[in-house]
Amino acid sequence: MRVILKSEVPHLGDAGDIVRVAPGYGRNYLIPRGLAIPASEGSVATLEHQQRMAAAIRRKKLAEAQELAEKLNGTAVSIRREAGEDDKLFGSVTNRDIAEALAAEGIEIDRRSIQLDEPLRAIGLFTVPVRLHREVEANARVYVIRA
Repeated sequence: MRVILKSEVPHLGDAGDIVRVAPGYGRNYLIPRGLAIPASEGSVATLEHQQRMAAAIRRKKLAEAQELAEKLNGTAVSIRREAGEDDKLFGSVTNRDIAEALAAEGIEIDRRSIQLDEPLRAIGLFTVPVRLHREVEANARVYVIRA
């Protein structure tokens, strides 16, 4: 089955792409959720319109991500945790903790966009990469301090 994607679908394509999918996936998942429309001769005009809309949405999201990256690069957050004598934390600082600290500073970021390889387990200053868009990545400074 061929469908026209109305929005970005991970591992499948971007908005406006014509893709071939399994009939059940198209009928039962993509189309009912409004992620795609069936590709037919009548939907060619719709495809052109969707491509113009998708390009505008991508430009808008990229501009928003770049603006947020500038704001994020100039921001540092502090997170207090209990630690032992050798500056090892009794717990850890995860991407959820960093997202909550950034939200307290007025920067709303999805915790899944914070790219921590592993949780922070020591006192100190860390530079944490944050992927805001496919083309935009920022770095957040995180101070983990003793409580």
